[in-house]
Amino acid sequence: MSEVDALGEELTGRLLAADPLRASVLGLPGDHDRLPDVSAQAQARHRAACLDLAARAGAAEPAGPGEAVTRDVVVQQARAAVDLLDARLPEFAVSDAFTAPVQLVLMTLPMIELTGPGRARGFLARLAAVPALVDQVIERQSGGLTPPGFLVDGAIGYFDRLLAAPGVAPLRLDVGSGALAAERDALLAGSVRPALVRYREFLAGELRARARPADEPGLCWQPGGLPRYAGLIRAHTTTGRTAQELHDIGLALIADLAGEFRAVGRRVFGTTDLAEIFHRLRTDPALRWGSGEELLAAARAAIARAEVAAPRWFRTIPSARCEVRPVPATEAGAGTIAYYIEPALDGSRPGVYYASTVQAPERLRHVGEAVAFHEAIPGHHLQISLAQQLDLPLLRRIAEVNAYTEGWGLYAERLADEMGLYSDEVARLGMLTQDAMRAGRLVVDTGLHALGWSRQRAVDYLREHTPMAEVEIAEEVDRYLGCPGPALSYAVGRLEIRRIRAGAERALGERFDVRDFHDVVLGHGILPLPVLDRVVSDWITSR
Repeated sequence: MSEVDALGEELTGRLLAADPLRASVLGLPGDHDRLPDVSAQAQARHRAACLDLAARAGAAEPAGPGEAVTRDVVVQQARAAVDLLDARLPEFAVSDAFTAPVQLVLMTLPMIELTGPGRARGFLARLAAVPALVDQVIERQSGGLTPPGFLVDGAIGYFDRLLAAPGVAPLRLDVGSGALAAERDALLAGSVRPALVRYREFLAGELRARARPADEPGLCWQPGGLPRYAGLIRAHTTTGRTAQELHDIGLALIADLAGEFRAVGRRVFGTTDLAEIFHRLRTDPALRWGSGEELLAAARAAIARAEVAAPRWFRTIPSARCEVRPVPATEAGAGTIAYYIEPALDGSRPGVYYASTVQAPERLRHVGEAVAFHEAIPGHHLQISLAQQLDLPLLRRIAEVNAYTEGWGLYAERLADEMGLYSDEVARLGMLTQDAMRAGRLVVDTGLHALGWSRQRAVDYLREHTPMAEVEIAEEVDRYLGCPGPALSYAVGRLEIRRIRAGAERALGERFDVRDFHDVVLGHGILPLPVLDRVVSDWITSR
């Protein structure tokens, strides 16, 4: 094994050791009996190790272009891990979403397939470890950074819903034999539930009493918040752009989208008045779902159309299945209308597109196709499943590079229009709505965390400049506040992929084939944007 490959393997092992639940979700070999250690001491050790790995990888001499890519991924992933640790997220990431440390564990455990007695016993060991995790989080949040009060209220609501289910039902997984099931029930009743009650009481008491007001919700109101936010920008966009630059890019995108809304709005509604178009999209009863079942059926139909069309746009099609499931009820209102979980590498679980069916009659029917294309095909499922089956170092197949994965997902929404997948002009308005939301994220995330915006100002901005549903606007804002930075990755990544594709089209002219371009973009694993740019540039030169 070369020095570069060894460094990649070392970093992969360290990242998965720090996030053992991810190893289980991915279906990797192992004991699968540990929870993350979010204590300050453990994270300091992890930080030092990642700094050391970044330095050693930066000094390594790659043997060829493939190793050069791997080396650069190692350096970026190690440095990004340091930026994320320096953000001190466990101290203030309090919400009803999986970005909060306790909720992340509780929402992830049900996604892990217990494929045998060993995995079942590992699951029981994890249940036994929940009280220690809760104690770590309480310790971090007792004297650390403080979240805004409305996010604490959201977290309290999450635990109220979870604890209202008899026996902490979402964690009552099938562990097989009667003895293991009895041990599971004893742990849920005697260890897990009391720990969650204790954390809920901490949230409602001590933390809520000193939480920040709604007009000071962002990182810029915390000690050292601006440099920590700059680190999150680096980690999630893989660029050196500043918060102000990203804010301005978002404003420009919103202005450009206004023209597209007017053009399609004239054809659909007979008006170019932006406020009227947005009003119609938000209030027309015909543009609402009749039920959650209807929403899920429409998503499955859109994905089926995309599967038929995909071979005309991609030379390589993944073999892994993609299922569509409703977001679990305990996660209702957790700040996202949909999300995707990758297939397990051992084949124990397919890729899953989770769609929110809660309050379905208040959610926008016309965005359903764009969301399905983003989460499944030609979006996340196609990209991530292809990455998993590549003959590359594991790090490059599973790297967490939001700008690449979410940038591809947003690129896929527009690509679906090129592929002729949208059923009508109303669905294209849904595509524009999703575009506006991602452009709005650039404006609002930076506004909240760097420019001192209040929560209400962020809500008002999205209400005025996007046609998002009212039920989703507050959820989105709270999502950005509970987890700063990832919202920036979507538009930044899509813009870069489009820029790189436009350069390839200019350079290759008639020799450009979009299937070859997609093979290059998807065929080298999950890459930081500067590395992707170099890979495509080398491909163009070789042609």
